Amino acid sequence: MPEIVLKHITKRFGKFVAVDDLNMVIDDRAFVTLLGPSGCGKTTTLRMIAGLETPTEGEITINGKVVYSSVEGIDVPSSKRDVGFLFQNYALWPHMTVYKNISFGLENLKWSKTDIDEKVKELLRMLKIEEFAGRYPAELSGGQQQRVAIARTLATGPKVLFMDEPLSNLDAKLRMEMRTELKRLHRETDSTFVYVTHDQLEAMTLSTKVCLMKNGLLQQYDPPLEVYRRPANTFVADFVGSPNINLVPCAGSHTDDGCVDLRCEGGLSLRFKPSSAFDFSDGANFILGLRPEHIEIGRADAMVEGQILSSLPSGMETIVIAGLSGLHLNSVMFGDLDFPVGSKIGIGFGSGIFNLFDAATTGNLCQGKILAVSGV
Repeated sequence: MPEIVLKHITKRFGKFVAVDDLNMVIDDRAFVTLLGPSGCGKTTTLRMIAGLETPTEGEITINGKVVYSSVEGIDVPSSKRDVGFLFQNYALWPHMTVYKNISFGLENLKWSKTDIDEKVKELLRMLKIEEFAGRYPAELSGGQQQRVAIARTLATGPKVLFMDEPLSNLDAKLRMEMRTELKRLHRETDSTFVYVTHDQLEAMTLSTKVCLMKNGLLQQYDPPLEVYRRPANTFVADFVGSPNINLVPCAGSHTDDGCVDLRCEGGLSLRFKPSSAFDFSDGANFILGLRPEHIEIGRADAMVEGQILSSLPSGMETIVIAGLSGLHLNSVMFGDLDFPVGSKIGIGFGSGIFNLFDAATTGNLCQGKILAVSGV
């Protein structure tokens, strides 16, 4: 199975830079998600690896073979890169049955009828669509069509499977079911999956690694929980996670015990204990990142008192917006809880690990804990 290496990949459309000096390695058998807002360059990146788009500069290697090089003038066509592509609209042949849709590529490769039948039946079983073999695409639901499209793509045994927002046409329940199926297929096929989405929940639940992009630039390339726990910058922190992270502007000063006193907007002061030392001048500007699940609402040993501005119970969890010294903080409480709007309530930060960002560069400086709160 292949390792995919991108070196200094750039793609320009006229003066517009869609992808800017991208370097990344997609490991053998990885499930890599290209994540980011519309226009960030994720689909262009996918198409360049697959050979459907020609880079302006750089080099792409698949399984040790250079398939594109701007310096050496190499550009191997998509048909010879041994990759499969799953499109957003499924692209099934409407006049062919499910069986024929899956077998079509194998017939073009001159497989024997016995081998074709064996492979198609194997894929029908794997995708759990045996009973639909004689039906036409118009007779199938969206989820069933998606399974047929996956089976057809897997039929020729591609080393890499590319998927461009394949679940976007499905309803929420089907999307959840298909995420489970895709994760199972990745394990069973032992293939490398490269997946494009703007849905951070898909990226978090499916990936072995997330490649998060913004305006053609790579922001972070790490396992999903690492992206969530230790975002590289404030863009990553804000893009990943629901409810959104709280990003609080503040100014810092040194303390004798190695902590940082953070003075936030509205007069709130926090004693922050960093997990690692970093250099800064007193009065330097920071942004403190507070994940909602680490803001504790209603505990008896709360650090400070705030006010409930909004309470949105959904049964499994309740999303709360709390007012604290002029700040609006997102919090999430697990369980079937509700809080009266306008009521006073204790707020704590004792159990969370928080991220401190440089206000000028937006880069992550360190992680740490909040030891004390004052000035409220």
